[in-house]
Amino acid sequence: MIRPAPDAAAIAGALAQFPELAGGATSPLTGGLINATFAVSAPAGEFVLQRLNPIFAPQIHDNIAAVTEHLRRRGETSPRLLATARGERWADLGAAGVWRAMTRVPGVSFEAVQSPEQARSAGALVGRFHATLADLEHPFTIRRTLHDTPAHLRTLAEAVAQHREHRLFAEVEPLAAAVFAATRTLPPLAPAPLRVGHGDLKFNNLLFDGTGPEGQAHCLIDLDSVAPMPLHHELGDAWRSWCNPAGEERGAPSFDAAIFAAALDGWLGALTFPLEPVERRNLVHGVEWIALELTARFAADALNERYFGWDSQRFPAAGEHHLHRAKGQWALHKATLEARELRAELLVR
Repeated sequence: MIRPAPDAAAIAGALAQFPELAGGATSPLTGGLINATFAVSAPAGEFVLQRLNPIFAPQIHDNIAAVTEHLRRRGETSPRLLATARGERWADLGAAGVWRAMTRVPGVSFEAVQSPEQARSAGALVGRFHATLADLEHPFTIRRTLHDTPAHLRTLAEAVAQHREHRLFAEVEPLAAAVFAATRTLPPLAPAPLRVGHGDLKFNNLLFDGTGPEGQAHCLIDLDSVAPMPLHHELGDAWRSWCNPAGEERGAPSFDAAIFAAALDGWLGALTFPLEPVERRNLVHGVEWIALELTARFAADALNERYFGWDSQRFPAAGEHHLHRAKGQWALHKATLEARELRAELLVR
């Protein structure tokens, strides 16, 4: 759901809710598609302040706190949620929105993988994340179901049916038809164990300790979707993002075999639990399904124009940006099919 950016009064009201942000100066942070995010430099330190998109229930912060506290207890780097003056994990400001604040972990992020070695470090970080959380006992009563492919396909079908007069319909409709046809040819994903995962492992949600390709990954951010989930969703989304060197916005999409092999090697090397055979089989096809699912999501919003954020400097309207993204994910989906044999060779032994 696209919302107007918060004004100065709303930001000031949010700052006032968190004692550690007293005297803080804010500046916008870009890169996210959902929440409004600001860096805060305050006498108490460096922080991140966010207004949550209404798609998130505020109770997700109970999940975030459980995960980040568990990670820090085990020696992993993770942000800390700040408490409000009332001792709560978020501040509900009514019409001004729900806000949270957390410590800002030093590091740099990248829109795209720069080298196989960087991918190996990223894979190792995610492997440590999964291994460390394997024994976390937390109910996760609030979960955001991000990878519900049937639901996203229904949304696309409804968008095509309802927006036949849309200016982009002639381009979206054949793409939607191709997506629906592809779902009938992909191997199904079998029921698999649920592992506590991040839920949104696009590459810019990893922080590195250096600006070059030799930097080591040391922290995962953007934890709104942490929950138990099958690994084919978790890693399928990661590989969709990481193995496309052109990035998600510019250039010709492709699936880089060297990056995949390095990322997989780093991840497997950091795991402390064995994968079940069904998990390995599903991981072969997870990236194919996730790229297709995201094609459907962007194609639907090319017509609906109500969910994802968009770049007004590059596109005349939201629909044009989302259609560009949909075409990119469709090209990436086709590239993942061509690399299926490689993934099978490395995963199913």
